[in-house]
Amino acid sequence: MKNRTLVILAACLFIAACHNTGDNPEPVIRSIAHVREVLPQFKDMAARVPLTATSVYLRRSQVNTPVAGYITKVQVKYGDAVRQGQTLYEIETKERNALGSTPLPGDTILKNFGNLVIKAPASGLITTIDRQQSGEYVMEGNPLCTITQNGDLAFQLNVPFEYHSLVRPGNACRIVLPDQSAVEGRIVKPLSALNPQTQTQTYLVQPASNLFLPEGLVASVLLTTQFKRAAQVVPKSCVLSDELMKSFWIMRLVNDSTAVKVNVQPGIRNNTEVEILSPRLNPDDRILSEGNYGLADTAQVKLIP
Repeated sequence: MKNRTLVILAACLFIAACHNTGDNPEPVIRSIAHVREVLPQFKDMAARVPLTATSVYLRRSQVNTPVAGYITKVQVKYGDAVRQGQTLYEIETKERNALGSTPLPGDTILKNFGNLVIKAPASGLITTIDRQQSGEYVMEGNPLCTITQNGDLAFQLNVPFEYHSLVRPGNACRIVLPDQSAVEGRIVKPLSALNPQTQTQTYLVQPASNLFLPEGLVASVLLTTQFKRAAQVVPKSCVLSDELMKSFWIMRLVNDSTAVKVNVQPGIRNNTEVEILSPRLNPDDRILSEGNYGLADTAQVKLIP
C-alpha cells in the first residue's frame, strides 16, 4: 500500500512539472538598435547635374618692344601683380647707347633722348616673361612679357546637347573647384561651334567674384535641373528602400524607445538630401538618420547622442 502511494505521488509531481513548463515559456530577448534622430526641414530644394568646365582668361595684353635697343632695367618678374601704368622695363636705343655717358648739349628736351620707359597697358598678372636680363639687345616688336587681366577669368563649360535648355544666358549656376570650395557664377553666352564627336556645345561661365586661378584648371559646374520652394526635406540616410528601389520608407519615433515604419514618396534628390512628397510631416517628427537600416516595423531602439 505504501509503495502504491509513492508511485501515485511521483506521477502527480511529473504531471505538475510538465504543466508548469508549458505555462511559463522562456522570455524572448529582443535586440535594441542604437540610433540617432533628426527633424525634417522645410526649405527650398534643388537637384543639380555636374558638368565639366575648364578655366580660361579671356583677355591678355602682350607688351612688345617699341624700338630696337638694350634693356637697362627689368622691374617685374613672373607671377607679379601689376597696375596699369606701372613701369615694367627701361630700354636704351642704339643711338643713345653709342653716345655712352657723353652729355647732350643744348635743349633739356634731349636730356632723356633714347631712354624709353615701358609701362603696363592694363592691370593684371605677369603670366609670361620673355625678356628678363638687363643688357639684352631686343629688336623692334620683340615680346617682353604678357599681362593676363585677372578680372576676365571665365570657365569654358562643355554642355551635352540634351541639357541645352538648362543653360540660358544669365542663368545662375555653382562652380565647384577641385578643393571642393564653391563659388556662384552665371552663364554668359554660348560659343557657336558644336563638338561633333561628343555632341557638346561650349558655354562661357563667369564667376560672381573676382578670382585668380591657374588657366586650365578643371572644375565642375552644377546646373539646376529641378527646383521647389518650401519642400519638406530629410537627409538622404533617412530614406530606405527595397532591392528594386520601388518602395521607400522612413523610420519615425513614436516615443524614445519605439520606431515605426512610414511609407513615403520621394521627390527631388541631391547628394545629401531627399524631398518627401507624401505623407505630410510635422516639424517635430523625429526621423531616424542612423541605425535605421534593417529595422522592422515597431522596432525597439535606443537613442544615442
